[in-house]
Amino acid sequence: VSQVPVAEGKSVQQTVELLARRLEALGAEKQGTFGVDCETYHTAAALGTQGQTGKLMYVMHNSEYPLSCFALFENGPCLVADANFDTLMVKLKGFFQNAKANKIESRGTRYQYCDFLVKLGTVTMGPSARGISVEVEYCPCVIANDCWNLLMEFMQSFMGSHTPGIPSVFGSKHDSAYSPGDTMVQYMELFNKIRKQQQVPVAGIR
Repeated sequence: VSQVPVAEGKSVQQTVELLARRLEALGAEKQGTFGVDCETYHTAAALGTQGQTGKLMYVMHNSEYPLSCFALFENGPCLVADANFDTLMVKLKGFFQNAKANKIESRGTRYQYCDFLVKLGTVTMGPSARGISVEVEYCPCVIANDCWNLLMEFMQSFMGSHTPGIPSVFGSKHDSAYSPGDTMVQYMELFNKIRKQQQVPVAGIR
């Protein structure tokens, strides 16, 4: 999962269309849509203690895993629960407060190209588009390090110089099997990066 910068002189939507055209030129076919969303919760204890930052928990959903809900702490474990975990979070509001304005999501089109699955998404916070996410999966292989070079080669064919480096989550996996939680960790990191970019005012960006 990686972020693609917006092409110079183009909008988020135009850059997404540009990437989609490159994929289709390779022979990739549309396979429906996808969505990943993320809500941020603060530990309520931090609200009472001045000057102390509370721990953040991210509750995430992925349309690829409709019956699951993912709860992640930054630099911490990833809990995979069933879909009604959301109702449990409502009951835990004495411990976790929902940072309502912080909901962020990526939605877009799924593409299939031979054994590769590509998800091209527009990242939005509230009504505005904030960035572009690209998720690439090589379906036959579950050991991430075994197929990284192949993934790189394929990503270069449509992402060019914006092909990402090896994700940090791979470093801790070594030769173990890749899991849906690893994908969610990468989305969490991507969303946090995009959130931080928005907090820094940049001249020339509307």
